Amino acid sequence: MFLTSNVHHALLHVSAFSLSQVTSQRLFSVEYAVKLLKKLADDGNFKLGKVVHALLVVSSHASEDHIIQNNCLINLYSRCGQLAVARRVFDRLSQRNVVSWSILMAGYLHNGYAWEVTNLFKDMISVDKIFPNEYVLSTVLSSCSSGRLLHEGQQCHALVLKSGLVFHQYVKNALLSLYTMSSDMEGVLETLKSVPGLDMITYNSVLKGFLDHGYTSEALDVFSRMLADGSAGDSVSYVNIFGLCARLKDLKLGKQVHCRMLKSGLQLDVFLSSAIMDMYGKCGEISGARYIFDSYPNHNVVSWTAILAANFQNECFEEALKLFLRMEFQDVVPNEYTFAVLLNSCAGLSALGCGKTLHARVEKTGHGAFVVVGNALINMYFRSGHIEAARALFSNMISRDTVTWNMTISGFSHHGLGEEALFVFQHMLAAEEKPNYVTFVGVLLACGHLGRIEEGFYYLQHLMRDIGLEPGLEHYTCVVGLLGKAGKLDEAENFMRSTPITWDVVAWRTLLNACNVHRNYDLGKRVAEHLLQLNPNDVGTYILLSNMHAKVKRWDGVAKIRKLLRERNIKKEPGLSWTEIRNETHVFVSDDTQHPETAQIHEKVRKLLADIKPLGYVPDTASVLHDVEQEQQEGYLSYHSEKLAVAYALMKTPSQAPIHVIKNLRICDDCHSALKLISKVTMRMIVVRDVNRFHSFQDGSCSCADYW
Repeated sequence: MFLTSNVHHALLHVSAFSLSQVTSQRLFSVEYAVKLLKKLADDGNFKLGKVVHALLVVSSHASEDHIIQNNCLINLYSRCGQLAVARRVFDRLSQRNVVSWSILMAGYLHNGYAWEVTNLFKDMISVDKIFPNEYVLSTVLSSCSSGRLLHEGQQCHALVLKSGLVFHQYVKNALLSLYTMSSDMEGVLETLKSVPGLDMITYNSVLKGFLDHGYTSEALDVFSRMLADGSAGDSVSYVNIFGLCARLKDLKLGKQVHCRMLKSGLQLDVFLSSAIMDMYGKCGEISGARYIFDSYPNHNVVSWTAILAANFQNECFEEALKLFLRMEFQDVVPNEYTFAVLLNSCAGLSALGCGKTLHARVEKTGHGAFVVVGNALINMYFRSGHIEAARALFSNMISRDTVTWNMTISGFSHHGLGEEALFVFQHMLAAEEKPNYVTFVGVLLACGHLGRIEEGFYYLQHLMRDIGLEPGLEHYTCVVGLLGKAGKLDEAENFMRSTPITWDVVAWRTLLNACNVHRNYDLGKRVAEHLLQLNPNDVGTYILLSNMHAKVKRWDGVAKIRKLLRERNIKKEPGLSWTEIRNETHVFVSDDTQHPETAQIHEKVRKLLADIKPLGYVPDTASVLHDVEQEQQEGYLSYHSEKLAVAYALMKTPSQAPIHVIKNLRICDDCHSALKLISKVTMRMIVVRDVNRFHSFQDGSCSCADYW
């Protein structure tokens, strides 16, 4: 308070008198100037600082020999970003001490000239023969960290060890920061082992570094060490620890940490509450995330985005979109991550109307330029069946990351567009973007659609290993699908038997589906029996096996499957199909009579089926899992939910508009055949997204090439 008052008095004096009057009346002294310069440096007051410097000059108090005074001037100009002036003062000094060097180095570091700090450090030792203290070494290490100068930092580390200054806490923290920022986590581990004593800043820095670089087990060890040292932890510590629990998806540990935090009396803030919501969301405990959200009243865009993301991660897509309306009502402005979560929620629902509205908004607000938003838009359009819109977005993106490439490759692959997917992959390699684990899942899926067995094995056995990637279960499952689609079922089975990996239900069901398509019932029966041993409650296996029996009219086999379902109390999910017309979603079940326009829809279906019979349509009664008369079987087929949804969309959309339908189960053989011919007679593109993939029906054919 006293010093601040003096600054105001100085301003009054300078404004009331000329410089000569001030100096003649002896209102100014070196001691007072030093105090004043320190205060002005803290305040960043460059304008008044120049005045004080001028007073020193005209009063003849300025001297190249007065180290303290000149150090204060260097500090002032450095703190105010005037490095050129600070350097001139420094260079004119007749003698310099370690403080002079330390101040100038800190100025260069804080103004973004990290490389100049190392040059100054060399000059200090070689020219002035001054040995650094702990403050200089921490500054130099911080500059090596900021400039990613790992080699220079390691040299400095050696000097630190020789000098014994490594035991100063801020030197140790600077060392750990250096190795963390340089992604040298082995260096972090060595430093932790060799230097005893960690404070809260150290723990927080190391925890964050390990988390950022994926060293979860090491982060867990540091957390355990922190607890063993009796450290209570602050809000930053708990943000990092909840991030660790989220990364591990360890709900039990997350709840224990939450309880410990509550017992410690630490108050929630917006960042801590966001971290807790993120942890509960990623651990699948959405109720916990919602409880924290409702318990903390002061939300900003970070906490709102955290609860939206938690709902999205738990497939509560509608709830995420509803919460966004509440967020808007409270005048919280969304950021790029908020929009990314919302667009991905629209993708999960295939809510194209809502997605287009959000697309228009991000273009208007300028958020469309963010890569994370562009990726979410590509995902939304691919998942909604709008391939050309997704393709245009990808082509127009100025900057792309690995997720962008993966999203596009996988999007084309899931739509059966293998050539396009592999073209994008080659483009990715040409752009020198390194593929990752996910990339090759999409690539192998594309090879499967195209039947390119040799190319698929080349990617699996050579290219992945050349890049340094170890193939995983998802890649091997794609190879099973690749061999299965080509009809090489024995090779697929041998591949599964000979590959040293634990196969899951999805992989075996992939082989079972191939047996169903290629009508290899003996192998299919063996695979189904193995599947039911792995998971007796897998309803998908029962349905596929029942379909196989029905195709050869083995109704006793169908009856046996149905009996097993009843005995094991396994419920088959009812088939639903829905379509969005003018932002309103219309849901249909098989033989639906609840829709207000049921009569007109059924009449439209009958007309469509009559129109396609001359083109060769014959109802595939093998799809009917009932041993009844032929006419009754055809009646069952006529009003499947996907046929009703397509008929309604044809009634309500313009004649040239593509039709988009989503189904919660696998599309049946009869509906698949019928929709191919309906697309031809109506001259419409019909896109159906079932539980397995997209089917784009156009001019009598489907993008899946009749394999799904």
